[in-house]
Amino acid sequence: MTLPVAPVADDEDRAAVDRFVDRLWMERGVMPNTQASYRSDLLLLARWLRPRGIALVAAGEADLREYLVARALSPRSQARLLSSLRQFYRYLLADSQRRDDPSARLDSPKMGLRLPKTLSEADVERLLAAPDAETPLGLRDRAMLELMYASGLRVSELVDLQRTGVDLRSGVVQLVGKGGKERLVPMGELAMDWLRRYVTEARPELAGARNPDGLFLTARGETMTRHNFWRLIKLYAVRAGIRASLSPHTLRHAFATHLLEHGADLRVVQSLLGHSDLSTTQIYTHVAQQRLRELHAQHHPRG
Repeated sequence: MTLPVAPVADDEDRAAVDRFVDRLWMERGVMPNTQASYRSDLLLLARWLRPRGIALVAAGEADLREYLVARALSPRSQARLLSSLRQFYRYLLADSQRRDDPSARLDSPKMGLRLPKTLSEADVERLLAAPDAETPLGLRDRAMLELMYASGLRVSELVDLQRTGVDLRSGVVQLVGKGGKERLVPMGELAMDWLRRYVTEARPELAGARNPDGLFLTARGETMTRHNFWRLIKLYAVRAGIRASLSPHTLRHAFATHLLEHGADLRVVQSLLGHSDLSTTQIYTHVAQQRLRELHAQHHPRG
């Protein structure tokens, strides 16, 4: 079933979505990317409902079920959409804007265990060594890769780092993660050495007279962006001969997996990653177990 062509959401629907997103930001500190996802999901539903004469806040369970069928999404995309719908209609119910929750009886799709993409320790070493550290940009990239792997940073946390967020004396990074939660993460000796070299040798040249607050700068002296760093990771993966498919968080996943493989406590890894729920971190135990099975099958005489 194809989605009918629909007009843009009207002012009433947009105002309802804006109030919902503002409430999420004020009460839970939801990050901008998450706000954008909720807004997009809800406005698309509003556009679909309007030709049927139904306002977003007045949609019924049957309307939502029909919309989910019309979208024909993958299980993972449908689960994300359901999360947006449930958050919105629970908010309306709690705010006495509705007497019922039309999303309450919607079933979540069944999904298999999705393991995060990661790299072997040998792959990581090749990736870290790929930049030409004799150039300012290469030294910057080496420092970024080393820090991301040593501390398990999200890409957004890495590119948003300020000069004041790194303490090279005590060897820790001060981060503001999802929901505005702050945490201190150690960076390790090697990452400290590369970061110290970057700050001393390369950053002054990249910053020029502008000297912005951002720690990692482009050739124009501007703060590095998530998109630019992701492009660099793919470039260095090719240069390092890594054929595995990568994601922007590949080094973060490798950080967690390798810690667990070397005996780190799960709750310690949870704290380092900044996960609020231990179940989010537990996915890495499956990755570690899978890697151990592969090593056993490869190297054990009866594998």
